[in-house]
Amino acid sequence: MTTQNKPRKKYQSKGFDLKPYIYGIGVLSFLFLLYILFRLYITDRQLIPITAFALIAGAVYEAKYITKDWQMVIMTGIASFAFSFLAFLPAKNERHYNFENRIEIWPYFFLVIFLVITVAANKDRIIQKLTEGITLLQSIAIIYWVVDFGFLKTTNVFLLFFMFIGLLFSSFSIFHAFTKTELTRTNRLILSIWSTIVVLLLAAENVLKTINYRTGNTESLISNLYSNLQFFLLGVSSFYIIQNFVMLISFLPRKGAFFNKEYYKELKELKNDHIERYSFEHVHISNTIFCIIFTSIIFYLNYYYKVVPKHIAIWFVFVIFQFISNFYDYVKIKVSEQQ
Repeated sequence: MTTQNKPRKKYQSKGFDLKPYIYGIGVLSFLFLLYILFRLYITDRQLIPITAFALIAGAVYEAKYITKDWQMVIMTGIASFAFSFLAFLPAKNERHYNFENRIEIWPYFFLVIFLVITVAANKDRIIQKLTEGITLLQSIAIIYWVVDFGFLKTTNVFLLFFMFIGLLFSSFSIFHAFTKTELTRTNRLILSIWSTIVVLLLAAENVLKTINYRTGNTESLISNLYSNLQFFLLGVSSFYIIQNFVMLISFLPRKGAFFNKEYYKELKELKNDHIERYSFEHVHISNTIFCIIFTSIIFYLNYYYKVVPKHIAIWFVFVIFQFISNFYDYVKIKVSEQQ
């Protein structure tokens, strides 16, 4: 008589459940947030200015434009908010810990983390796609920037030399906007590098002017709006400031890649990134004329009447043209769908 072997019971080990720890961290974070709000309430001085929220709002707005997904933006914001509490950790060898000072840097710590996560997750999307219209707009903006700065009156030889080089690049971009000249790899590389230089020059002034901006003791509604607009536009441009800085600084040799095989390999990849981000399509002549007339009128009126500083006028025009471009693309898609 044979006995049939009974099947052995399979015991499955329970996985490591992270939910209790996540909930615990969430509760502790919420309690810590309440304590921060309490310290904000009892402190006499304003630790977090409204401009910090305007800066973050600009970054969030542009993150939505880049990702096209509110859920991704919200999840990135939640993760950045959680990691931002690291700003309250004491520094190494710190003798006097000041909680209020930590609260002051907290929103900017959050912004940096938000930018890093967004850039890391959307590297290809953040590389701004360039067209003849964009480089034309940037060339007009840099010409206005030079004129408003008063550089045309300078006698400095080095400054005159750089302005001459800039004029050549600007003329090259204007020439391409008015003609159907073939956008070869070399031409696209030149226009892309020129765009990078322009963005960094304008961004550098925007950052310095915004950081050094101070309002008077009695802040009016107009003053508040003006101040917040500066920081909002800085938040909008923050992604492209980082991206253009990296794309320009990468041309320089570094340790381990000092004009060797590795350097030239990276240089080839960088040149391809510049070339591939520039569109093959030519801008329509009517769009070229509209861009020149529209921007010239705005810049001339601002130069003559001094409504806002030049860096505000320039970045405001950039944002407005983004809206116009999006609306134009929307109409173009709707028309093609009806046909």
